[in-house]
Amino acid sequence: MTLRRVNVVILLLLAVAFLIIVQRNLLNLSDFLHKENTDAGMILPFEADFSPAVRLESARKGEELPVLITAAEERLGAVVAAMNSVYQNSRANVVFTIVTMNDTADHLKLWLSKTKLKNIKYKIIIFQPELLSGKISKDPQTREAAQPLAFARFYLPTYLPTAERAVYLDDDIIVQGDIQELFETNLKPGHAAAFSEDCDSASAKGIVRGAGSQNNYLGFLDFKKASIKKLGMRANTCSFNPGVIVANLTEWKNQNISQQLEHWMELNTKEDLYSKTLAESITTPPLLIVFYKRHSNIDPMWHVRHLGNTGAGNRYSPQFVKAAKLLHWNGHYKPWGRTSAFSDVWDKWFIPDPTGKFHPVRRHADDS
Repeated sequence: MTLRRVNVVILLLLAVAFLIIVQRNLLNLSDFLHKENTDAGMILPFEADFSPAVRLESARKGEELPVLITAAEERLGAVVAAMNSVYQNSRANVVFTIVTMNDTADHLKLWLSKTKLKNIKYKIIIFQPELLSGKISKDPQTREAAQPLAFARFYLPTYLPTAERAVYLDDDIIVQGDIQELFETNLKPGHAAAFSEDCDSASAKGIVRGAGSQNNYLGFLDFKKASIKKLGMRANTCSFNPGVIVANLTEWKNQNISQQLEHWMELNTKEDLYSKTLAESITTPPLLIVFYKRHSNIDPMWHVRHLGNTGAGNRYSPQFVKAAKLLHWNGHYKPWGRTSAFSDVWDKWFIPDPTGKFHPVRRHADDS
């Protein structure tokens, strides 16, 4: 009996020791996972069914989704806000190609590396202004000369040579949906791009005419000019906004779209083909010519625009703006400026500049 009792005691001691070891291992594992996930940021609604460890490993795998955006120094805060909204609202493997000027690249790299965007995938390409030689006005006071980066969208296959499809975004946008959905926009056979038409139900109703912006070809091109007349285009054809583009880059290259656009840019410098009442978009006229009746359409909720025009706040309800997949502050009033409709929506995605160089104007004014 004595020996049997000793054996029982030994077994009990071994069992207790085993439980202590298991408990310590579990505690250590918990601490390790906690430390590993400290900088992971909030778990977004669509990621709630993933454990943090699994989410970190798998969320950004899969086929790359190319997004091209330009970055002007004076609008760098807009670029960062746009990228942040794209990245945080999708689990797609988004890869940004940022086209900028040489004197902006270092500032942008620092901004991205010192904030929560440090883990995004991106590459920076320096825009070469000589690319536009002979294609825009030489007058430095013209809008074309002042905004050379606006023409980067004409050269999508140049900046994305291995991609078959890509999304182009203006910098004054905020994405509220999953960019994967926009990327998968259906393009008809033979179409190199999809745009959002200015007559679509989401943005045109009470906005385009009320804001004084163009919504047909007559607003962008001079139909009295012979080169325009002979194309046989209807002046009342609904125009489109090139601030958001879904491009089939294989078709773009096969159809020499970039070369076609350059042809009309060069011809305009000689014949002044654009409308005298041309509004803000200096890139729209050649695109309208090249893509006349040869483009697909983007879902209107993926390009809700004119938020930068006078009265936009009265024409769009907060509920509609919240439901929109992509918001575009095209127009004079930008959300980082003094006055803009729905600037609070933009504020949610803005990340302060760690260098202190960029400040939203109204915020800066409030702080001073």
